[in-house]
Amino acid sequence: MQTSSLDLAPMGSLIDGKWLSSEKFFKVEDKFTGHQIAQISEASREQVAQAVRVARRGADGTGLTPFERAKVLRRAAELVQAKRQRFIEIIIAEAGFILSDASLEVDRAVITLNLSAEEATRLTGQMVPFAGSPGAHNRIGFTMRLPIGVVCAITPFNSPLNTVVHKIAPAFAAGNSVILKPSALTPLSGAFLAEILLEAGMPPEFISVVQGAGETVGSWLLQEQDISFYTFTGSTPVGRVIQHAAGLRRTQMELGSIASTIVCADANLDKAIEKIGAAAFRKAGQVCTSVQRLYVDQKIISQVKERLVHAASNLRAGDPRDPLTNIGPLISEHAAVRVENWTNEARMSGAQVVCGGERKRSVISPMVIEAVPEEAQIWSKEAFAPLLVLRPFSHLNEAMLSANSTPFGLSAGIFTQDIDRALQAARTLRFGTVYINETSSARSDVMPFGGVKDSGFGKEGPSYAIKEMTEERLVVFSP
Repeated sequence: MQTSSLDLAPMGSLIDGKWLSSEKFFKVEDKFTGHQIAQISEASREQVAQAVRVARRGADGTGLTPFERAKVLRRAAELVQAKRQRFIEIIIAEAGFILSDASLEVDRAVITLNLSAEEATRLTGQMVPFAGSPGAHNRIGFTMRLPIGVVCAITPFNSPLNTVVHKIAPAFAAGNSVILKPSALTPLSGAFLAEILLEAGMPPEFISVVQGAGETVGSWLLQEQDISFYTFTGSTPVGRVIQHAAGLRRTQMELGSIASTIVCADANLDKAIEKIGAAAFRKAGQVCTSVQRLYVDQKIISQVKERLVHAASNLRAGDPRDPLTNIGPLISEHAAVRVENWTNEARMSGAQVVCGGERKRSVISPMVIEAVPEEAQIWSKEAFAPLLVLRPFSHLNEAMLSANSTPFGLSAGIFTQDIDRALQAARTLRFGTVYINETSSARSDVMPFGGVKDSGFGKEGPSYAIKEMTEERLVVFSP
């Protein structure tokens, strides 16, 4: 087993281009070994207020032109690429990602920075067709998109770099200043990114990082009325708290999920099985779109189960630094124990674990489970673990009705060669995204990404997020 050699100095909050300390610290642990890898100074109440004052100064100033903002983001993309290995080491240690997942996290961050740079230079409004209104045909009208102000980005542990970029880069591309509060479980990637943004030329008042727990630092951020916009990725209960505190201020919420994928009898199983296995177990299943519920036409359920069990059984769970490892640890041993308890509860109710489920500290081997009752938590709640629950269906409507029955609606997929079934699914499945011949987890950084129902509202994806983080103003010239 290799060990971490990050060699990190104590770190605090970044405000006005300076790292600040406080009297309270928390530790960051290597998610596989459990060893401390960093000590972080938690932001004080005054430091949070100071970060908002600095960000307000940036938002109220002249800022940079769209061309200059694009230049900063492109330079940041180059620096992230140049420091790719350092990011990978940090992500493996603080998030427990295996090498391929950590590498992809960095690669996608570079893409997101460059996409945001492109969008910074082509943010426009639209012409208003006054000719269609009687007596107003001589008027000329158009809309402009202007920065909304101070954006507060609150990010999760399961994508500690790219989700941070998906919030900071579009906000800055639109001309806003940003205050980042990364997850206290994975605070290092966002802090390292902030240093790179400053090195790339981002003015210090446009990027602040405040470190700490949601109960303290997060709550203090919600009390700051000079924050104009909150963008949050995390649980639905926390999203409700943020939305209540925001009041009339705008928000973008990417919340909880129970992702479903449907496999019809005519599906191309060679493609489907490979994609389903990757989508269920990648990042140890800690992805909001990971396939948790897999509905399979009963005509092919035996074949699908056999192939999925074979695929899962050949995956190696363990040390994320080992090149042979396919499944790394969950974010904590506490999370792994929860999954173990949910699995045992389902077993007691008649569920059958076909393969996997062994736990060693925070590592759980990938599971395929069947005969899970409706009331079992492993079926009715977001598992966030390397598991796949199989359920057969006789008619497509039966599977879609079940998929729609959860409070959530982030992402769903269906495998079929029948265009009528595909269109029926697209119209019927109430999810923010419906993938045809893909799993529920097939995100591309350029696309609009967001959910419905208790999965939240608003869209990520640079072009779409920029519109969320701007105000539209109508300008009318009268003769």
